[in-house]
Amino acid sequence: MATNPDPDLIRSLEEVLDLERTALVDGDLERLNLMAPEKEKLIVAINELQVIDSAQLIHLQKKVERNQTLLNSAAEGIRSVATRMAELRRVRQEFSTYGADGQRNGFIVRRNAKLEKRA
Repeated sequence: MATNPDPDLIRSLEEVLDLERTALVDGDLERLNLMAPEKEKLIVAINELQVIDSAQLIHLQKKVERNQTLLNSAAEGIRSVATRMAELRRVRQEFSTYGADGQRNGFIVRRNAKLEKRA
């Protein structure tokens, strides 16, 4: 096994991480999905190296952490959108009010209700 990190391997992973960051910032989830196998392959190859300490690997680790933070933010945004969409669907299906006693009253909204216009 190697004792020094392969500069080409590190450079390749650094390029993939930079492209991944760009895709995250752009919100291009499809491109992220396409990059994942290459990123995984490079990380596995680097993990197989026996390196005690390397400034290059520390730099790569910082990029990985940066991208992980962006990925977590993107996932949270997607969850927020899903929650909001579910709330909007619920609002379309039910009309709620609160009575004088403070109790919630829900009324189911009829589907395909049409307003009849008369002259």
